[in-house]
Amino acid sequence: MLANDQLERWDRDCFFHASSHLAQHARGEAPNRIVTGGSGVHIEDRDGNRLLDAFAGLYCVNVGYGRSEIADAISKQAHELAYYHSYVGHGTEASITLAKMIIDRAPDNMSKVYFGLSGSDANETNIKLVWYYNNVLGRPEKKKIISRWRGYHGSGLMTGSLTGLELFHKKFDLPLAQVVHTEAPYYFRRADRTMSEADFSAHCAAKLEQLIVAEGPDTIAAFIGEPVLGTGGIVPPPADYWQAIQAVLQKYDILLIADEVVTGFGRLGSMFGSDHYGIAPDLITIAKGLTSAYAPLSGTIVSDKVWAVLEQGTDEYGPIGHGWTYSAHPIGAAAGVANLKLVDDLGLVARAGEMGRYLNHAMHDALAGHTNVGDIRGEGLLCAVELVADRDDVAFFDPARKVGPSIAAAMLKRGVIARAMPQGDIIGFAPPLCVERGEIDTIVAATADAVREVLG
Repeated sequence: MLANDQLERWDRDCFFHASSHLAQHARGEAPNRIVTGGSGVHIEDRDGNRLLDAFAGLYCVNVGYGRSEIADAISKQAHELAYYHSYVGHGTEASITLAKMIIDRAPDNMSKVYFGLSGSDANETNIKLVWYYNNVLGRPEKKKIISRWRGYHGSGLMTGSLTGLELFHKKFDLPLAQVVHTEAPYYFRRADRTMSEADFSAHCAAKLEQLIVAEGPDTIAAFIGEPVLGTGGIVPPPADYWQAIQAVLQKYDILLIADEVVTGFGRLGSMFGSDHYGIAPDLITIAKGLTSAYAPLSGTIVSDKVWAVLEQGTDEYGPIGHGWTYSAHPIGAAAGVANLKLVDDLGLVARAGEMGRYLNHAMHDALAGHTNVGDIRGEGLLCAVELVADRDDVAFFDPARKVGPSIAAAMLKRGVIARAMPQGDIIGFAPPLCVERGEIDTIVAATADAVREVLG
């Protein structure tokens, strides 16, 4: 107990936690959890609590906890070669093998993979490549990036600007001027309740085109979007959305960046969200499911079209001036190779589709009739329950009531971790792809019980 008390003191005195209320944590007013182990879909903390992680960490532990195949691959790589850089043509067996495995799984128009460490740095890479691309083509004014409100693309300077959530802008002097935002494809929150999904998709495409024309098409370089909105509320696109958006982008010669940090490598029941929705991206952002978070690794998958211009640029201007010390880190790459093999061996892509249908149907059966449940939505092993004060009028709760966090806390008492999503009373679910039916039943039962406890 003394060691535990000391560890907690160190936590509050020394550790800067991400996305936390810093003052409350330092004063001991906010709970903390020191995690010590995990197996399958469960984690354990130092106090002996065993919790079903219905959010896979942060949508990322796709193969589940405690996979010795990945741990052994990391250990073997560390003993053989813990590090070497990827500058000036250097590579390792693990990084080269993983690049080939990714291209083999990616949409047909993809050419090369650049590796980083996080989804945020991968999107920073994307923006630099887009700017380089247009400079090489003699279009120095074509630099603005269109993102969407409620999108999540990271928390750096450019990536935090791309993110369309207030928390990531407030008091950080963001967004930067090169980023503009358009309407989110959030059908449940549409202003005109008479619109069909197809009508709303056409509306979103029209708003995008209006923004492009207003800003000047010659100034717009790229559009970035998640196939399914993630942190902004777990919102699948309405019918025909991606087809309508891509038509506008093609009209004005604007590159498309598909941020597949959450959706890549199986979560939707397809290898990529781009395959799932018929998206033909110019760049794809990958991270989370690439290694199932067993080691930090991200990537930018570059299309044939963009790669040809990058080659042209280096012929004209010399070696490309972009790189991270830890790009293609061999330990992360070894984890990625072992992880993707495991995804294949366990059939987790198809399993995510099957278990996702079961999760979403079970959640509908359990909660669709509740007077405060406004929307239950999802795709693959993504699911969200959105709570409202009045379902008929789609009136939302006062944020000060903290309905979403209260329900997540009530679920935690029942041994299930779910996520209270920002900017709304939304409970999010993204369990590991290895989740079993009985474990989904536990998640759904805990959700229904918690909603009744908090809202009656």
